[in-house]
Amino acid sequence: MSVPTIPVTCYYNGQISRSETYVKYEGSETVIEPLEVPIECTFQELIDMIYLKTTIDKRRFKLVLICKYPLRSGKKFQPYPVRDDNSVRTMLDLVNTPTIEEIELYIKVVRVKAQVNQSVGGHADIFVRDNYNVAQFDYGCGPSSGPVPDTGPNGDDEDNADEERNDEYGEDVDDECDGDDGDVEVDRQASFFRAFNQVLENEQGIYVSAQAPSYDVSNHPDDETLDEPSPVAYHLPPTPHFQHVENLHNAVASSWTPWVEPTTANLSGEFVIGKVFNSKSDLQEAAKIYSIKAHQEYVVVASSKKLLVLRCKKAEECQCQWKLRAMVIKDTSLFVINKYTGPHTCVNPCLNRDHHKLDSQLVSTHIKALIQAQFSLSTAAIQASVMEKWGYQISYMDGKHKAIRQLYGDFSQSYTELPRLFLGIEQANPGCAVVWKTCETNMPNTEIFQRVFWSFKPSIEGFQHCRPVMSIDGTHLYGKYKGKLLIAMGCDGNNQLFPLAFAITEGENTDSWGWFLACIRNEVTQRAGICVISDRHPGIMAAMVDPYLGWPTPFAYHRICMRHFASNFMTRFKDKILKNLVCRAALASTERKFKKHMNTIGRINSEALQWLEAVPFQLWALSHDGGRRYGLMTTNISEVFNSVLKGARSLPVTALVQLTFFRLNSYFVARREVGANRLASSEQFTPYVDAQIQGRVVKAGSMEIVLYDHVKGLFHVKSRSGRTHRVNLHEKTCTCVKTLIYGFPCNHIISACQHRCVDFRLFVEDYYTTKSYYDTWAPLFHPIFNEDEWPLYDGTVILPPDSMRRFGSGRPKSTRLHNEMDVREGKTLITCGLCKQLGHNRRSCKNRNQAQ
Repeated sequence: MSVPTIPVTCYYNGQISRSETYVKYEGSETVIEPLEVPIECTFQELIDMIYLKTTIDKRRFKLVLICKYPLRSGKKFQPYPVRDDNSVRTMLDLVNTPTIEEIELYIKVVRVKAQVNQSVGGHADIFVRDNYNVAQFDYGCGPSSGPVPDTGPNGDDEDNADEERNDEYGEDVDDECDGDDGDVEVDRQASFFRAFNQVLENEQGIYVSAQAPSYDVSNHPDDETLDEPSPVAYHLPPTPHFQHVENLHNAVASSWTPWVEPTTANLSGEFVIGKVFNSKSDLQEAAKIYSIKAHQEYVVVASSKKLLVLRCKKAEECQCQWKLRAMVIKDTSLFVINKYTGPHTCVNPCLNRDHHKLDSQLVSTHIKALIQAQFSLSTAAIQASVMEKWGYQISYMDGKHKAIRQLYGDFSQSYTELPRLFLGIEQANPGCAVVWKTCETNMPNTEIFQRVFWSFKPSIEGFQHCRPVMSIDGTHLYGKYKGKLLIAMGCDGNNQLFPLAFAITEGENTDSWGWFLACIRNEVTQRAGICVISDRHPGIMAAMVDPYLGWPTPFAYHRICMRHFASNFMTRFKDKILKNLVCRAALASTERKFKKHMNTIGRINSEALQWLEAVPFQLWALSHDGGRRYGLMTTNISEVFNSVLKGARSLPVTALVQLTFFRLNSYFVARREVGANRLASSEQFTPYVDAQIQGRVVKAGSMEIVLYDHVKGLFHVKSRSGRTHRVNLHEKTCTCVKTLIYGFPCNHIISACQHRCVDFRLFVEDYYTTKSYYDTWAPLFHPIFNEDEWPLYDGTVILPPDSMRRFGSGRPKSTRLHNEMDVREGKTLITCGLCKQLGHNRRSCKNRNQAQ
């Protein structure tokens, strides 16, 4: 499967022009280069792509990347520096911003100089040279012990005094940061900020002014001015994975660690004094990564908005001197290390399998890109990826759930946001069906969520051209809140699933299934004679015979999934031979074959025969179906779509609804194109029926035909096996019953048609024609407007039900009841060479000692 990419337009050989409201790239020699950037691209990979595309000499020049970023109003822009993995992801997320027609990346080519050393990971080492004309640096909180030039013979004494004064952590620290030591201190601060801002402006492309009161030069622009892209952009799929319709399989691979590990300072991996971090959180993350890589642990001595002090956890036990002290740079969010003693001198008494600093926050940060690319990523895959990256075995934590919340929104808040999401969908796609059921509360203007049903307008229109067959099934939700996702699927003329309707309910019971089927009958289809295939859940069985819901015979016909029926039989009698006979009886197309298998079952176990006879034959036997099933014996079409939604069932409900919208659109787009191409090439039937008929035409050529009545078209047809069948072309019947069952002609009718030069295509039902197939998928899904254009929701506030909330941490316990259906079908069992019994071999045989 190809990696999804995002188009980015690169500009170079010009200059950046900026006004108060706009930023653009100008120059008579400006070169424009389009790039296709992978969605999981790192900063270093992006730099390498640009060097390769522009042929700029990377040994002589380095690149400063600036992205045009929208302000909150959407009509104003400002430059945004791209210098690490986080800022690359922020830039690529602009594809979900409606005010951005294309992502513009401005490239500033800077000749390599010796003054500034720019390290990777988004952290800058600032070494000030003499040409900056700075007497002494002050990081905004008193004199620093950082890498500053000596200005006189007393420089060392001042550093020592500073170390003694800063050994006390408490209120004195804040006093140092906020206090005023006189005009000399002010001059030192002004000198530092002029030099510091000049370095950032020259080497990182950030436009700042020494006279401005405050500027954010980190990778996190001011929340008050920037239009931060939402983790869930409703007008586009939250991730490209939302549009994938293939079944995705999880696998562990070394390529599952796409992040670039932030460096601490130098090749040895140790921190250095003067190291600058974009924020306190970046420093904390770097400290965690350092401790994990060094297999050591630390404790927090002091932590505030302006200070962070760490020391070795075994400082007292092993006399380890490892200590780190960092303070905020005044008027910025940057943190600088002004004291550091390292590396660790202590040793661990034993080998640990886990690390305290490898917490859920760090794991969620590193797996966010993986979850965004594949939200169905399993816990085992995450554990294997962490083991490969860090060398530690983690237990199940909240890391995946935290990453999901950051990408797709909060689980509890999603219930409140769900009504407006449906308004946004209905605004762009009028005719969609949405039905709510809530419970009243004691709080005014507030209701508790119980159920919601939805079906999209293209599904409602397209089902009119499908065969009158519907499969229903339910599956569990695995997010923060429990519940069931009920699904109704149709089947098109090409024997492919057709998603029809969905519902989120509190569970599977008589009331919920009756409500779901009533919503389908009232909101989706009023077709008579629909065949509903399901398992034998008591709620479904009761709803199908309820005269007030619209599904009793002859308005609809209920049929049971053969696989579930055989599983129920196996659970009751635990005999695999009998189970296979039940399957043969269910699949028999004629009553003669059906009776033969039933008699065999009766001779083996009369109680089993009585159990089968207690269930009406038309519910589970193909020979008694009357052509209602169209040969569909199981609920596989629903279960296949359940597997498509498997990973999405652990997402918030808003993300789940969005996924159904975008996945269905992908189905419709792909199959609409197939139908249009077959119409253009004058193909009369779908590929499924074409293949079936071609095989039957070959068999029909070897049959013997005897004509009895040329007016009514009565024939006697004998196959190569010697079996004979009677064909009536006038009534379109054959004693093999396969034409009635499947809706297209059997071998015998095709042979009789060829004998009388009759077009056998007249015996194919309209549901299998290319025209019907195209009409099934022809309705269009329309793009959803941006969220700020959605209609306002003025209804009651919907709150999630506490009764459905999962309490406690850890992986949600599976509530699915496993049975013999979970065993792989067709698997050959081992046969013991001693006792000739199934299920074990010679080594594990109980009779091994006796045989010896």
